[in-house]
Amino acid sequence: MKAIVRRTWVSQAVAGGIAAGSLMIRSQSSSAHADESLSSIPIIDTHQHLWDLKRFTLPWHAGLKDSVLPRSYLPSDYTEATSKANVVQSVYMEVDVQPDQQNAEADYVLELCKQPKSQTTAAVISGRPGESGFEQYVQRFAKEPLIKGFRQVLHAGPPSGYCTSPQFVKSIRMLGEMNKSFDLCMKPGELMDAVQLVDQCPKTKFILDHCGNGPINSNDEELVAKWRKGIVELAKRPNVICKISGIVASAPEKWSASDLAPVINHCIDTFGEDRIMFAGDWPVCLLRATFQQWVDALKLIVKDRPASLHKKLFHDNALKFYGLTPRT
Repeated sequence: MKAIVRRTWVSQAVAGGIAAGSLMIRSQSSSAHADESLSSIPIIDTHQHLWDLKRFTLPWHAGLKDSVLPRSYLPSDYTEATSKANVVQSVYMEVDVQPDQQNAEADYVLELCKQPKSQTTAAVISGRPGESGFEQYVQRFAKEPLIKGFRQVLHAGPPSGYCTSPQFVKSIRMLGEMNKSFDLCMKPGELMDAVQLVDQCPKTKFILDHCGNGPINSNDEELVAKWRKGIVELAKRPNVICKISGIVASAPEKWSASDLAPVINHCIDTFGEDRIMFAGDWPVCLLRATFQQWVDALKLIVKDRPASLHKKLFHDNALKFYGLTPRT
């Protein structure tokens, strides 16, 4: 099976998303519940999507009429979806709204973060580093502690090498000066472009989203080799951290934890326990799994690793990286 890029596999997803019978975590246990020590760990979800379609237009929803995604997903929906997962905090991740709504999206999430009982306590918002107006746009948030960083999805639209352009590099360096991070959401075969960007921005913190969109069960040996090399090279750069997330949405219909394990284990083994973070990628994960099913699968994959890794993966690294206030 060829690797499916995120925006592509959104459009190719099974109509209706998580139909009964299409979600089979078959490794060792159908429910994939891990032991008690893992289940007791509080979770910080570093990749929470929310979108209110009465407020915002998401151009990438075009053509997804029969998918589970083109409907509003609100904070109350997230609370219900994560109710059994012990999620104590979440970091909002931008949802690729149409460009003229970027400021409105930022206002929306800042208001959400400031609500005393909100699960959402910080945010990564949208931006276009390759455009000349980026610096002026970012200055508005330079001293806003709840805005931790910025992201532009690079695997849908921009050409290969776009993130290595002079304007893009200049913008990302500026983020480092502001102590803001940048999320790398790349095609799996283009991770060496990210390496070039990181090397030119040593003072900026980077987050590699979704295990670098690692290909699941792919027979494309060249693509897998490029992805593996990209992961190794990015892990050599100390200012890069890897989100363990996203890949379940591109898994086969009848997927198992063992389908996801090679990509996840390569990232964990390469980055090490101090530079990995759990991320839910809800509601995009609903293309193949509920939030709880994704959590259970990941816990099954890492259950034999040290308890120190479990705590860092699901909670401690996110707390430290984003400078969050602990919650219980």
